[in-house]
Amino acid sequence: MGEALPPSVYAAFRRTAEAHPQNAFMCVPARPDRNWVPQGLELSFAQVLASVDALKARYAAAGYGLGHRVALLLEMRPDFLVHYLALNALGCGIVPVNPDYRHDEMLYQMEHSEADLAVVLPHRLSDMQAVANDRAKPLPVLDALALPEKLPSPQTRPRTGAPDHDTEFALLYTSGTTGRPKGCVLTNLYTLNAGDWYARLGGVLAMLPAQERFYNPLPLFHMNHLAITVACAILEGHCLILTERFSPNRWWQEIAQTRASIVHYLGVVPPLLLNQPVTEDEKRHVVRFGLGAGVEPQLHKPFEDRFGFPLCEVWGMTETGRIFCDCIEPRQIDTRAFGRPLPGLEAMVAGDDGREVPRGQEGELLVRHSAATPRYGFFAGYLKNEKATEESWAGGWFHTGDVVRQGDDGMLYFVDRKKNIIRRSGENIAAAEIEACLQAHEDVAQVAVLAAPDDIREEEVMACIVPMAGIAPDAALATRLFDWCFDRMAYFKAPGWILFVDSLPTTGTQKVQKTQIFRPGEDPRLRPGIIDLRARKKR
Repeated sequence: MGEALPPSVYAAFRRTAEAHPQNAFMCVPARPDRNWVPQGLELSFAQVLASVDALKARYAAAGYGLGHRVALLLEMRPDFLVHYLALNALGCGIVPVNPDYRHDEMLYQMEHSEADLAVVLPHRLSDMQAVANDRAKPLPVLDALALPEKLPSPQTRPRTGAPDHDTEFALLYTSGTTGRPKGCVLTNLYTLNAGDWYARLGGVLAMLPAQERFYNPLPLFHMNHLAITVACAILEGHCLILTERFSPNRWWQEIAQTRASIVHYLGVVPPLLLNQPVTEDEKRHVVRFGLGAGVEPQLHKPFEDRFGFPLCEVWGMTETGRIFCDCIEPRQIDTRAFGRPLPGLEAMVAGDDGREVPRGQEGELLVRHSAATPRYGFFAGYLKNEKATEESWAGGWFHTGDVVRQGDDGMLYFVDRKKNIIRRSGENIAAAEIEACLQAHEDVAQVAVLAAPDDIREEEVMACIVPMAGIAPDAALATRLFDWCFDRMAYFKAPGWILFVDSLPTTGTQKVQKTQIFRPGEDPRLRPGIIDLRARKKR
């Protein structure tokens, strides 16, 4: 429980660095094609602590402290964690910036967060400076690799006091489905509790004391990496392997080279790895388990059989910190199971009226810490949006927006996001189910299923598909894919429309951005090349 946790992330890091000074804390894989540290790098807790304390002194001398925020555009580099820990020691929050953001996105983030300073890699310096020029409030911008001897001071004085569990450690922005992203205020307690939770889930995820090596290709502006993995490594003395981003071509090479023992994944990872030719590296890894979300049930066993380690499906959100996980054998890998509620993360499956639905029936997943302290360990709220915060906690439960069902044994099964439910002629169809079916076809590289308007049936199933290399995107392929779905699911779930595309827009975490596939107001049925298969949808 949180009472035994150190008061801040920095305090936890210092404690571990003093207990295990020679343990590796950060590892960067060798990349001869990279212009920074091409030979790779490994830093111990003691080495990183020395760098953190030196930087902490410089921030302190400039007047940074409780209540200040510093934006970090440092990608997946050790510099990110050094700045983060130095600032955390002083009670400053960080605002991680997605390196794929462009001007308007960064300007909104810098204006909304009211960051006091931005520390940026050289190749994005001019971009952030342009943002600073357009922001009403001054924003000093520093080159992370050429910091001045004297750092610019913030315009306001810090609050008095010392960092504690309630101190903001980061402001993470959720990917908005409508409107602008919301800024989630996350505290020291939130991340320390999340890391401690991960370390103690047990079962298949049982960790070896102070010796695990995490290979997590998810970005450091994502809660999975920054709040769960980093905090777990800091609390338990493990090593973080910082790769630039997920690459199916480099995955096994880097995992074997860095001796990774734990990997993190998203749903896009297993199919892409299974499509790769067999290599020697995939046979000489020492990975004991993978942790992630979204592996298609049809691919779960083939992945484990080929690569020799279990994938444990989880559920979590930026707002929740902690995760559910199907990590106790026997795991239900041929389903979308993601674990059972536990003390400290309770769950209820509710209907639109907010009341619990019978077991086996679909409803929205609601979560809380407990009846007495529902918000303990969760996000502190949405910055400057108390209305949205309170709406998300209606009835004393956090409303996740995810549709799930719960078995008689308590196991929770993911169905889809509420916004991804297609309503056709009174039937509720989960886009994720159709995506899973299509993704299992050998000719499909990537797929996104969404609702198209329908004059008779309200909505119709539309599949946007990236074919595998060398596969012709023609009517014959559309017919094969329709028949594939038609043979495996209820007739009304087969795609009524298929559109072949060269690529799908994705976020920095490789999640498909369905809202970006079509222009606002565009009727997807009128897109050139779309194939109408509705006449084939017969009982």
